[in-house]
Amino acid sequence: MSKAKPEVDDLAVTDRMGRARILLVDDDERNLLALTEVLDDLADVVTATSGREALRHLLHGEFAVILLDVFMPGMDGYETAQFIRERQQTARIPIIFLSAVNKETEHLMRGYAMGAVDYVFKPVDALILKSKVSVFVDLFNMRAEIDEKSRREKALLDQNFKANTEKLIAERELRLAEQRQAAIVASLPLVLYLEPVERGRRKPSFVSANLAAVTGYEMGDVEQGDDFWESRIHPDDRERVIAAMNNRLEREGWSVHYRWKGADGAYRHLHDQAVLLRARDGSAVEFAGSFFDISERKELETQLLQAQKMDAIGQLTGGVAHDFNNLLASVLGGLHLLQRRVEMTDRDKLIVDQMRHAAEQGAELVRRMMAFARKQDLTPVSVDPRQLCQSVAGLVAPTLGGRIQIEWQCPEIDAYVFVDRSQLELALVNLIINARDAMPDGGTIRVGFNVSTIPGSQDPAKFVQITVSDEGSGIPAEIIDRVTEPFFTTKESGKGTGLGLSMVAGFVQQSGGKFEIYSDSGRGTTIDIYVPSTDKPPVQTIVSDEDEVDISGRSILLVDDDASVRTVIGEQLRDIGLKVVDVDSGTAAVRYVNEGAKPLEILLTDFAMPGMNGLDTISAIKERWPGVGAILMTGYADGDALDELKGQFQVVRKPITLPQLKRAIAHALELADLAAHPARCVAKQ
Repeated sequence: MSKAKPEVDDLAVTDRMGRARILLVDDDERNLLALTEVLDDLADVVTATSGREALRHLLHGEFAVILLDVFMPGMDGYETAQFIRERQQTARIPIIFLSAVNKETEHLMRGYAMGAVDYVFKPVDALILKSKVSVFVDLFNMRAEIDEKSRREKALLDQNFKANTEKLIAERELRLAEQRQAAIVASLPLVLYLEPVERGRRKPSFVSANLAAVTGYEMGDVEQGDDFWESRIHPDDRERVIAAMNNRLEREGWSVHYRWKGADGAYRHLHDQAVLLRARDGSAVEFAGSFFDISERKELETQLLQAQKMDAIGQLTGGVAHDFNNLLASVLGGLHLLQRRVEMTDRDKLIVDQMRHAAEQGAELVRRMMAFARKQDLTPVSVDPRQLCQSVAGLVAPTLGGRIQIEWQCPEIDAYVFVDRSQLELALVNLIINARDAMPDGGTIRVGFNVSTIPGSQDPAKFVQITVSDEGSGIPAEIIDRVTEPFFTTKESGKGTGLGLSMVAGFVQQSGGKFEIYSDSGRGTTIDIYVPSTDKPPVQTIVSDEDEVDISGRSILLVDDDASVRTVIGEQLRDIGLKVVDVDSGTAAVRYVNEGAKPLEILLTDFAMPGMNGLDTISAIKERWPGVGAILMTGYADGDALDELKGQFQVVRKPITLPQLKRAIAHALELADLAAHPARCVAKQ
């Protein structure tokens, strides 16, 4: 019988307090009915089908928790949450967002920024939802229970031994409730604090146990000095944060983001917010607040912005490269025609050579830009690291001068490099030249090779680690994240394009590797590039002189919408003995074929043309001329779209030299011949 009475009393307490209420907001009546059934045994469920109806309910009584659908007609979940947080009476009610879509980080972050404590995704797991909601119902009931038991304790003082026994039971239950609440708070990734209003400097009277986990400091460290907290705010943020702190009494709280130096010396991004608590008479008592580490979120935002910026620059680079290569194709081809057709004096030849050299430098600049944009053509092969050391050493030796020494550490390792050899050589030359320029007074450059996995990566694959280090001036910390941006350079005007490191980084990433840079100002720089490896040794190939292939007398249909390119390439083809028909569009080419023209042997077409592009042109013409050999020209902008077509027909990049064009035509003729006579393919094997 002694155990029955407390249960009756507990029921009486519950009746006086009233049952906890849950506000459920969803524009779908079926969802409201289903979720009410799940949550009805936890608390009274009040439903609303819109944000406005939910706000009306909040004017009449308290709720333990709000379950809020993100997407609703009219006022959506984010707008409703913002109104709830702006109203003082409802600002502290926990909000759990319900969402059927948008699990991306930016949507989650927006929800948390609006004050959400959690997300539950549809279809809802009833057990998980009930577990999450019960925590906040328990917290609500505990707060109400504490208030009620406080009143009861005063009454119990006048009662007999039985009342004292009930008081002890209530105290035990209170301690258990506090332990549960403390455990819940400890599990959250935030620090709670109480701070008196009369102190000019931050010196909280209470800080939760999470302080050490978030900052590395204990409460005793915070109490050491009056300026402990302020002195660790990042200098760029300090003035703004102190100004907000000085105004928080008038504003009855604050919400501010800043960088703060932890015990490990690293700055963390903290979001600090607090509200002013008042006594019954309206006087200010203290600030109750919390702060949490949002460094990971800031890092994700930075990475997203950087990725968007690099993608935009890459697209711009591709477009510029396409138009620029068309211009260079006309210039280089025209110069070649002049040299073949016009008798020149030595002075004239010198001028033409200088013009050709300038145009070739422009083509090289485009290639570097495409390397940064990770849109260049790569042909990975197996490369022996020791042979690579020898070839690069021969390339850079004339450029180092007498005051620069280079140490090659090329041991025999159990792997070969699997990349585009010429691009890797160019990347290493760029890194060594940069190291040389960083040591104007001389020094030693060290280049080493090693087999390794990528640090911090879960990929168990082996990579070849190539390290280039110098003893130069180093890179200041504030710009080290920018050195791989295109056109960013610390060199004097006219001494650097700002494309060297961006080209290397783009090439490494396009090859499936990783680029890392370490530097301290005044203490030198070390760059590690990790490139894929292979166990297969290099294959020795014999290159034949394909320039001697006789293609004179063959017929070709040339299609290009750029008149200058079409004119120059057409004249080059005629000079080497081809019969050329040229048109200015894919539509014109198809019309020429459909009018009954005699089939030609080669189709050479540009890819990017208004109306019908090069692929559509090839497809349409092959229906009428199935035996035609096809060659597709591109100015780089469409490289991604053409990657999957390699092997089906010839793809050439502008500007194209005459020997390259002759080889492409010869190869296209060979492919067309093999397609028409499969038996020859068997005979060649």
